[in-house]
Amino acid sequence: MQAQSSFPRFSHLAAALALAAPLALAANPAVTMLPAERNVGKLEQVFAFRGAMPTGVTVTETGRIFVNFPRWGDDVPFTVGEIRGNQVVPYPDAAINRADNPQGFLSVQSVVADGQGKVWILDTAAPGFSAPIPGRARLVAVDLTTNRIVKSIVFPSEVILPSTYVNDMRFDFRTGQAGTIYVTDSSVSGPGAIIVVDIASGRAMRRLSGDVSTSVDKSFVPVVEGKTMMNRAADGKTSPFGVASDGIALSADGNTLYFSPLSSRHLYAVPTPLLRDPAATDARIASAVKDLGEKGASDGLEADADGAVYATDYEHNGVRKRLPDGRWETIVHDPRALWPDTMSIGPDGYLYFTANQLHRMPGFNGGKDLRSKPYSLFRVKIDAKPAPTR
Repeated sequence: MQAQSSFPRFSHLAAALALAAPLALAANPAVTMLPAERNVGKLEQVFAFRGAMPTGVTVTETGRIFVNFPRWGDDVPFTVGEIRGNQVVPYPDAAINRADNPQGFLSVQSVVADGQGKVWILDTAAPGFSAPIPGRARLVAVDLTTNRIVKSIVFPSEVILPSTYVNDMRFDFRTGQAGTIYVTDSSVSGPGAIIVVDIASGRAMRRLSGDVSTSVDKSFVPVVEGKTMMNRAADGKTSPFGVASDGIALSADGNTLYFSPLSSRHLYAVPTPLLRDPAATDARIASAVKDLGEKGASDGLEADADGAVYATDYEHNGVRKRLPDGRWETIVHDPRALWPDTMSIGPDGYLYFTANQLHRMPGFNGGKDLRSKPYSLFRVKIDAKPAPTR
């Protein structure tokens, strides 16, 4: 019987030790305050998205904020919206955002304010990364005063391949009769490219199509949140994750276009006069491309009026800045910046960017959606103005 009576005493002792352990840890700062990564930059959450996943964001010269939601599988009631107070409303109206509208937006990947009173909308016409519907991939300009469409440019068929996925764009109104638009083709199955569009005529040219600078780096293996990122289907099949030219930025003087494949850590630059010259051969343009070295793995790029270039760093939850002398510095490193995507510099001296957890989508996780809402629009103070477009 004595052996049996020892069990209660042991239970009381174990319970006492279990209760005392947290108290001992709490009383010992050396145990509880373990070293950890330092955050860089003071992030402010501008908006929390509790519906569809956003990709693009743009801030106009008057401070209006527009976002877009590509139709990749989420319930997307409207693919372009404006943030007004504590809500996002369809822009420019609900009707043109209906997927069943034959004249409406199919799947918008990017929205960019041009600094001249308009916001431009880039419709991939490729919901779910399907082949683009013929004649529907286009650029649409909306006047910010009237909120009405004032220009629509359908991409010519010769620049939109069955594999094309138009991704991001930049504007220069110092060239041509009405300006020039540079667009990245970030194909996941074909050649990447820079598409150069003349606004006045609507003519377009594919440049650097399939060049090493616009193509997936075959040796690139991304690691996000400590996990190798690859396509992982629900049936267990896997394949490498590869996206061609994606991020794009135009220098303040308009003479240099910066770009990068999403599946690469390198930043490239090319003189814009060559891109616009119809007589320039692909070989000549390719020979003029400069590899500016590694910058981290980026989705979005941006440039400011002082000659700096910004690059998101989706492997390290951050944003990096390339100074005019070529040196890089980290301006954001924060565990909340889960897949920083598109950036935009506002008139208030802040850099805005979306964080949308793209790497947690089902296609990369065996069919399981690991995203956790809300998605965020963040900003960080940089005390710089956007690169001018005129």
